[in-house]
Amino acid sequence: MIYEGKAITVKEIEGGFAQLNFDLEGESVNKFNRLTIEELGAAAEALGNAGGIKGLVVSSTKDCFIVGADITEFTDLFAGPEEELIANNLRANSVFNAIEDLPFPTVTAINGIALGGGFEMCLATDYRVMSTKAKVGLPEVKLGIFPGFGGTVRLPRLIGADNAIEWIAGTKEYKADAALKFGAVDAVVGPDQLMAAAVALLNQAVEGKLDYKARREEKTGKLKLNPMESMMTFETAKGFVAGQAGPHYPAPVEAIKAMQKHSGMSRDKAIEVEAKGFAKMAKTPVASSLIGLFLNDQALKAAAKKLEPSASEVKKAAVLGAGIMGGGIAYQSALKGTPIIMKDIAQAGLDLGLNEAKKLLAKRVEKGRMTAEKMADVLNAIDPALSYGDFQDVDIIVEAVVENPKVKDIVLCEVEDVVSEDTIITSNTSTISIDLLAKNLKRPENFCGMHFFNPVHMMPLVEVIRGAKTNERAIATTVAYAKAMGKTPVVVNDCPGFLVNRILFPYFGGFAALVRDGADFQRIDKIMEKFGWPMGPAYLLDVVGIDTGKHAGEVMAEGFPDRMKNEFRTAMEVMFDEGRYGQKTDKGFYLYELDRKGKQKKVADESVYELIKPVVSGSQEFTDEAIIERMMVPLCIEAVRCLEDGIVDEAAEVDMGLIFGIGFPPFRGGALRYIDSIGIEEFNKIADKYADLGPLYTPTEGMREMAKAGKKFFG
Repeated sequence: MIYEGKAITVKEIEGGFAQLNFDLEGESVNKFNRLTIEELGAAAEALGNAGGIKGLVVSSTKDCFIVGADITEFTDLFAGPEEELIANNLRANSVFNAIEDLPFPTVTAINGIALGGGFEMCLATDYRVMSTKAKVGLPEVKLGIFPGFGGTVRLPRLIGADNAIEWIAGTKEYKADAALKFGAVDAVVGPDQLMAAAVALLNQAVEGKLDYKARREEKTGKLKLNPMESMMTFETAKGFVAGQAGPHYPAPVEAIKAMQKHSGMSRDKAIEVEAKGFAKMAKTPVASSLIGLFLNDQALKAAAKKLEPSASEVKKAAVLGAGIMGGGIAYQSALKGTPIIMKDIAQAGLDLGLNEAKKLLAKRVEKGRMTAEKMADVLNAIDPALSYGDFQDVDIIVEAVVENPKVKDIVLCEVEDVVSEDTIITSNTSTISIDLLAKNLKRPENFCGMHFFNPVHMMPLVEVIRGAKTNERAIATTVAYAKAMGKTPVVVNDCPGFLVNRILFPYFGGFAALVRDGADFQRIDKIMEKFGWPMGPAYLLDVVGIDTGKHAGEVMAEGFPDRMKNEFRTAMEVMFDEGRYGQKTDKGFYLYELDRKGKQKKVADESVYELIKPVVSGSQEFTDEAIIERMMVPLCIEAVRCLEDGIVDEAAEVDMGLIFGIGFPPFRGGALRYIDSIGIEEFNKIADKYADLGPLYTPTEGMREMAKAGKKFFG
């Protein structure tokens, strides 16, 4: 044994070669934490001193190669001074350089996922052989940073600047055939041939059939672009990528700037440029928010995993109500492999649901993401029904009929009588209390909420709502089914609006009061979109449906009358009374017309100002900052209330619910992380400026106590 550690071992193998193997002790995957980097440095030193070694194969015992850097270490690391971050990156890079500079040829056998730092490890060797089951990529800009272990230096010198920009700014994971086409790897073989192919490559290098030194010089030298080519490549890319990323996500453009700056430098100087650019990005609030978002997502997955032992297997599902929502649920279930009965009381409803599924599947075929044969298989997995004839062997049911408690009560009691005693029944309600819907059921322990967000195929969140009598098996099975559908489930306790809608409606309350006081609704939309929301509040109400918004608002007002009951007539109520329900009627706060591709596009309608005149009682002038504060403060305070009231257990669940459910700006991390970024004491001061607007703007006592203690929601 040449070297033995807790993450890495190095041993001699046949042919005078050595094998450096990653196998991080106590972990299911390999990742670059401090220990692994230290051991890689020690292994490189041991290899350099070993003598008699003719070549090196780098491999992994685990199913993946290396998933990347250990993000759990980022929070503490990134909190330090920028100079410390630069020094830390340069120390890590000296280890990768030591592998690259070994006095014999090196090859990586990529057996599984190699992302971020994992792929940068692969780039440090002379050659790469990839399994047909593996994937590689540099997705760091998703976290608000960019590659920091030499990725921006080595990749453009290996596959060309244009391609490297596509890989780094695009964050895609590449399968073996694509990686080979780009030149990022040198060979692709089946998993069982991987080591043999890696050794064969080394033999060719040792025999002089492959010039590994020339390859190494290319990777460690200057980028081969003349000044004109360099300018054309990088300047064009910066403009295009900036347009794609938007103003709130600087990392992709900063990565290109780093590549441009170090393109005329050799490796060591180029890595210094990369390290400085990396540290600059790591210190941004965007990186803090996006890394927090990643960690929150991991926390949600861990919470869902804990429920797995209590879950029953779902082999077959059913959805009651075959409209757009029911059709979307049926599509998603069948697409992800769970056959589903789609029941309605009328053939017209079934036709609508099936057409919705066909439309979504046809788009996948059109884009080359699915074959026509696969589309037929998915459609065959949706069984349309006008009766309960085949419901005896259904494991889980999603009731998705009209949002009316009396109708839902009839349907739920009806279906409970025809299914087995073990069947889990759920309601896709957005506002109605689960305890209310459970009151007439014989087996309320088998009942919970399963709230999908519209459109089902696009929105990742599912709220799984626990009623007072819901048992653990019902929750665990519903969570497992949501995961099987490719969704992110968040378990919440019962209350009006549950988690997401309860937090959203104070935001709409802020909007209603702003319009009342004289703010232009179109200007509010533009400011909140600039803030980072995918659409402003007026546009969002049109998309949700003014009628839906009015109904949900009434539920919220009844549940929380102290702060959610309006004492004035709102602009949304005017739209409702005028029959302007939004996109569904082609008019709401805006008009909706079809563009050339047949998609609805929003068009300003000046007549709306005349319609809402009677509900505008003020004529205040508002700064952009004041509009943001009046919109965000009530939303954030309600988010805190949900945490304090135990609607969810963790701050991460609040923030992920808002990001996945209503498109809260990801680069801001969620409502609670947004408060943290301002500072809770400062946030309370901002809220107190609007005390005259009532309880929606009143911080909780818990928030006052947190401010005194200097506490945060995260960290």
